[in-house]
Amino acid sequence: MHTQILRWITLLLTALFSLAHAAEPVSTGWANNTAIGGKDTVSYYTQISRASHQVEQGNCRFVVQHKGANWHFASKASAEKFAANPDAYTPQYNGHCANGLSLEEGLIPTVGEVWEIFADKLYLFYGERGRQRWLAGDWKAYRAQADTAWRAILAAKR
Repeated sequence: MHTQILRWITLLLTALFSLAHAAEPVSTGWANNTAIGGKDTVSYYTQISRASHQVEQGNCRFVVQHKGANWHFASKASAEKFAANPDAYTPQYNGHCANGLSLEEGLIPTVGEVWEIFADKLYLFYGERGRQRWLAGDWKAYRAQADTAWRAILAAKR
C-alpha cells in the first residue's frame, strides 16, 4: 500500500514538474492559476483604459486557457478577441515585471495594476517606481535588457 502511494506521488510530482518546465512562465497568483491578477488583458488597449490608465477586472465566467494559465476577461467579446489572437494581447514576458527583468532580478510576478504600453506592446510592472524608471529613462534600452533576460530564462526552461 505504501509503495503504491509513493508511486502515485512520484508520478504526480513528475507530471507537475514536466508541466512547469514545458510552458513559458506566466505571472499567476500563488494560490491559483489566474494570469495577471485576473485583469482583462484586452482592456488595456481600449481608448478608455489608455486615457484613464485604469483597466477592467476580468470575470471568472469568461476564461481562456493560454500558456498553461487562466486569463480572465470582463466580457465574452473580450475573451473571444483574446482567443482569436492571444499573442496580440498577452503582456510582454507573460506579465512578469519588465523592470525586474531589465535589472536582471529574475521573474517578479505582477497583478496587472501597474502598466504601460510602449510601441503598441503591453508591459507590466511590480510597482510604480519601475514604470517611472521606464518612462523617464531609455525604455528601448531597458526593453533590450529585459528581452535578453527573458530569452535566458526561456532557454534554461528547455
